[in-house]
Amino acid sequence: MPTTFSELGLSAEVLESINALGYEEPSPIQALAIPPMMAGRDVVAQAQTGTGKTAAFAIPIIERINTRRAGVQAIVVLPTRELAVQVAEAVHALGHGRGITVLPIYGGQPYDRQLRALKAGVHVVVGTPGRIMDHVRRETLRLDTTSMVVLDEADEMLDMGFLEDIEFILDKVPAERQIGLFSATIPARIEALARRYLREPERIMIAQETRTAPQTQQFWYETPYRSKLDVLARILDFEQPPSAIIFCRTKREVDTLAEALQSRGYSTAAIHGDISQAQRELQLRAFRDNRAEILVATDVAARGLDIPDVSHVINYDIPDDADAYVHRIGRTGRMGAKGEAITLVTPRETRLLHSIEQQTRKKMKQLKLPTQADIAARRREAFVSALRETIESGAGEPFGRLLEGLAQEHEPLAIARAALYLAATGGGSGRGDGSFVGGEGEPAEPEPDSAVEAGMVRLFIDAGRKQGVRPQDLVEAFATQAGVAPSTVGTIDLYDSFAFVDMRTAGAKKVIEQGVVRLHGGEAHVKKAVPRTGAGAGPRRKK
Repeated sequence: MPTTFSELGLSAEVLESINALGYEEPSPIQALAIPPMMAGRDVVAQAQTGTGKTAAFAIPIIERINTRRAGVQAIVVLPTRELAVQVAEAVHALGHGRGITVLPIYGGQPYDRQLRALKAGVHVVVGTPGRIMDHVRRETLRLDTTSMVVLDEADEMLDMGFLEDIEFILDKVPAERQIGLFSATIPARIEALARRYLREPERIMIAQETRTAPQTQQFWYETPYRSKLDVLARILDFEQPPSAIIFCRTKREVDTLAEALQSRGYSTAAIHGDISQAQRELQLRAFRDNRAEILVATDVAARGLDIPDVSHVINYDIPDDADAYVHRIGRTGRMGAKGEAITLVTPRETRLLHSIEQQTRKKMKQLKLPTQADIAARRREAFVSALRETIESGAGEPFGRLLEGLAQEHEPLAIARAALYLAATGGGSGRGDGSFVGGEGEPAEPEPDSAVEAGMVRLFIDAGRKQGVRPQDLVEAFATQAGVAPSTVGTIDLYDSFAFVDMRTAGAKKVIEQGVVRLHGGEAHVKKAVPRTGAGAGPRRKK
């Protein structure tokens, strides 16, 4: 099996593009699929998401295109709009050195843009079955010059009901053509499709052991159903993921969870089947551009997503079967990168967890929920690491003159202590939260009534769900009526007739002084929450 791209007999232009993209060596699917496709043979390849299969078919397509010929010479058919855009971008990036032109076509995009591009002429069309079929029927896309067809994520296309569309497309291409069929699984329907349209195909299967990415660590936490949100928040605070996809079972739960996370200060995007295409693209762009650190999604909405550099996948709801689990965690640990997959499991769901473990032949490690002290320690480690990097990089040099002046009045260690204190507390700027300052004497697990992070105050509001109150209503009321910045609001625990809100000290003081906030046409009283110390005390905050 070839171990370098140069051994695959690629052109200098493509090799240059591969080097520019940072690919070091071909993945197994690339090493096995590129040679027969370069030779013009049909291929049936079974490979999971994240194995590099896009380049496995894109490179042969680019190499076999005759740039002096007019007309569409290759089409790639795949299940979703997002995947169409991503594959088109990959083909462009790999083929621009050879002058390859590529066009993504999919539903939800205006026809006029696609029509202009098709009229101008393109070498490769990448699109969803329905829109490709629509253009063929309108005769705005002619396939009589097409010599290569790739069916990507074939099993998902059949699951989504595209079999007749795919057959329509394959029946319209010339009899002398090459077909590459790429699929995560090869069920009987895929075999039947291959027997009908492919000729003596080369069969490639990546070993079953790679069903779950070897670089992805898999963990699970047991949690009561009612505590899932609090458990998730604590995991996020401990892990501090630079980018995470959180999977929910239903569209309603996606909306609810995204809203709850936003109210707790996490930058969150959300996608599911009911949101418009324009809104979907905005949400995905925010996640890709790192303006949102978390993407909450359903399985259906996440089909075909190919977002690089996802550090964590979190199953807020455990999936119903092993295939869905593999599909989800395939979003991280891609192309040799490290990733983490975390699953929240209620006591009733442990049997389902063990079933998934048996089918994937991968044991997940159960973890203990991190304490507030654990979270503080992790933040201290991150802060110290950032300090070391700053010192080594010399980024702090502009502050040298300022420190020289202070050093004439104070000891260097005293200056450093003061700087760390200001970094932790915000120094009057309201930006620090003091959450990593705690010392060794912190309790391993604070009592429910005292579990408030340093620099925060817990407030009690005598209105809750029965009054129609939502977390965002509280944040908005504090901001508009008391002048408190939303960023100062921390955890919100909402109950039927009351709520607890953690808020930074300066903001909490303003709200307590005001005493009352208006919510849904009524007034709610606000006061500092008092820990329950005996009978007759106020409501106790639940874990």
